[in-house]
Amino acid sequence: MSPTRKSSVDAEVIIVGAGLAGLSAAIYLARARVDTLVIHGGRSMARWEPDVENYLGFPKGIPGDELLKRGKRQAQSFGARFVRDQISAARTRNHRFILRGRKIYHCRRLLLATGAFHVPPDIPGVQPCLGHSMFFCKDCDGFKVRDRRIAIYGWTNEAAEYALAMLAFSADVTIVTDGRKPRWNGRHSRWLKQYGVPCHTSTIQRILRRRSQILALVLKNQQKLPLDGLFTTRGDRFVNELARGLNARLDKTGQIVVDGDMRTSVKGLYAAGCVTGANCQMIISAGHGAIAAQAINRELFEQSLAENRLRKAP
Repeated sequence: MSPTRKSSVDAEVIIVGAGLAGLSAAIYLARARVDTLVIHGGRSMARWEPDVENYLGFPKGIPGDELLKRGKRQAQSFGARFVRDQISAARTRNHRFILRGRKIYHCRRLLLATGAFHVPPDIPGVQPCLGHSMFFCKDCDGFKVRDRRIAIYGWTNEAAEYALAMLAFSADVTIVTDGRKPRWNGRHSRWLKQYGVPCHTSTIQRILRRRSQILALVLKNQQKLPLDGLFTTRGDRFVNELARGLNARLDKTGQIVVDGDMRTSVKGLYAAGCVTGANCQMIISAGHGAIAAQAINRELFEQSLAENRLRKAP
């Protein structure tokens, strides 16, 4: 092999991404004795969660990174292979997928579990608070800040509805727009007034915190807004570059369009988890990874029957 030529790795199924969707799919495929390779960059959003309290089977909660470690060990115990790499491009040739990273990878079926990236608010000092007192999901973390002081970062109808929904957890909810003019409509404005949700439109200069716990927001006029929890509605970035390169159909937000079996518009290409239109919950992502794996296994079985090359145990 020439010094500039990349080595090649083959697998029957390749999963790109090792978050909850990718790990769940790997477990199902490996247990079905399908040659499965998981390629990942180690950047699952689950690692941001220091204490996952709403994943079935962990009544005392579990750190997100520990959940990932356990899922990886479980998949490996059934024979799934893992490699740390960053896939930069994907294409098809002769009914096979070819992925390019540090190595070249080939497979017959490809599952994209590349996820999404929650965009944190652009506030100095917020980074250490992610997952501890600065959150992205009221369904996951609203319970953690019940009866405490909560702020919603945003300026749209979504932010207004988010604030109204958080009243189920606390009577002390406010909206901060960080210098933006509120863009919610008249109906949402009336709701906010009806339920007494205040709005601060001043620019946020910085966060006061004790380690990972937010204590207050310092606004442009030096006003301090005491706070226990901050939720953001700034948006998501979907890691869909590989899907775009393969000409898979995306919706207007950039999520990969899939059917009930997690199939995309490209034959042999599947997607699961937060990169699709699924509700971005860990347990839902895991379930959709299992659905994709079962559909892939069924498709491989049917193809093997049609081609008279059914796999038989040694």
